[in-house]
Amino acid sequence: MPSILRPFTSKKLPGIGERLPGKTWETCTYLDYNATTPIWPEVARAMTPFVNEHFGNPSSGHAFASPCREAIARAREHVGTMLGCDASEVTFTSCGSESDNWAIEAAVRAFRRRIGDLKAKPKVVATSIEHPAVIEYLKSMEAFGELTYELVGVDDEGVVRVDDVAKAIDANTCLVTVMHANNETGAMQPVKEIADVARARGVLVHTDAAQSCGKVAVKVDELGVDMVTIVGHKIGAPKGVGALYVRSGTDLGGTKPFYGGGQESGRRAGTENVIHIVGLGKACEIVERERDECPKHLKAMRDDLQKRLVEALGGADGSGVRINGPADDAKRLPNTLNIGIKGLLASISLIELGDVLAASAGAACHTADAAAAGGATVSDVLKAMNVPMEFAVGTLRLSVGRHTTKADIERGASLLIEAARRQNAGARNKQSSRARARERKCVIRARRVHPRNVTTSRASPRGRGRRTSRQGAAGRRKSAQRASGRGASIPISPVARTARISCRG
Repeated sequence: MPSILRPFTSKKLPGIGERLPGKTWETCTYLDYNATTPIWPEVARAMTPFVNEHFGNPSSGHAFASPCREAIARAREHVGTMLGCDASEVTFTSCGSESDNWAIEAAVRAFRRRIGDLKAKPKVVATSIEHPAVIEYLKSMEAFGELTYELVGVDDEGVVRVDDVAKAIDANTCLVTVMHANNETGAMQPVKEIADVARARGVLVHTDAAQSCGKVAVKVDELGVDMVTIVGHKIGAPKGVGALYVRSGTDLGGTKPFYGGGQESGRRAGTENVIHIVGLGKACEIVERERDECPKHLKAMRDDLQKRLVEALGGADGSGVRINGPADDAKRLPNTLNIGIKGLLASISLIELGDVLAASAGAACHTADAAAAGGATVSDVLKAMNVPMEFAVGTLRLSVGRHTTKADIERGASLLIEAARRQNAGARNKQSSRARARERKCVIRARRVHPRNVTTSRASPRGRGRRTSRQGAAGRRKSAQRASGRGASIPISPVARTARISCRG
């Protein structure tokens, strides 16, 4: 049996709030569930027979094929139940990117067929915070002359305005695609309200629900959309499997991701990935079963983490941190914390903590100097939200999951607080070193201009300052005259005074 599945063959499987087995889980705290989730134990157990025993081609008609064909049908039912749709409306894909691309191309082809012009360039409306699977595909399609598109901006909380989307829709619009929840900030988008506006004008609506599934309810009738993307590895299933919901009666313009056999009711060619489809189906079954309990656990873990970081790093007035996203918890995924910490270079800290903490940064920046000079690469989402640079470079995306424990929160918060304080202390020491270096340079310049008059202070071995004069012979004679009461006192030159007192560079 593959080692990855061996820990999950025991009768008692880890549930909500219980740590998974494995050495890495003991040494590294995982707070990056929005990037990917571990395969849930029940999912691994459901997949095991299709690794060890059931290998038949689902399209065949013999005994080896039947278990695989039946397993795919059950998985499709579980996906449909989770989404609140009929199983026949679910098509399995390889990933979320494939589903997103397919939805866009299908809308374009359907629009052309409807107006009877196969060379028309319809318009797609999306938001500026969409996943690259949407935005990069739109750019590519536009470059090939297939469509035009408009990206609608978001407010400072990362939420698109329904009115702005409505204004972008015109007679040539074939599709509005808006993610259900943002993968960086967790900001929930007003998909239902947008769908009501778009569908009233005969425009198809697609939403990428990759991040929201398993964290909030995703029911297609409540959202009122025509197409929905879901992704396996975001909800405890393996990587390499996803699905696209297409409302019954929706015209896909004859578009298919692949051409060949008649799999997936003729919508997508290629022998089905039985093992992964079984995993996705089981994950969707668990999501539906735990739809009340799991989100409560996620919110409790996220809120505890947020409280610890804000109290430790926010300062007396809380100005040391910034929560990037909606202030209203109802408009934010229960598992996601996007927090900017003043004085922190998040990408550097996460690299340093890589062996003990897994999380994501909101900006890539390798040095404090680069950040100060505007050399940080800030995420498009934070840019769209107008997050100030001092917080953008210190932004962490922390996301909890089904198997996050109280101990994970305590350890993760402690590591981040210590890293932030250490980095801030280092920055202060560096500033002091720079100030001392500027002072030394200023003294050297003063000596070159007035070598007889410059007085500096050096630290004695005992820690006391002793004064050292660099003067010529004439200067020494005048000093002797002052000591014996003869001769007038010589005023210190402005340059010498500046060097002795301070040098602000």
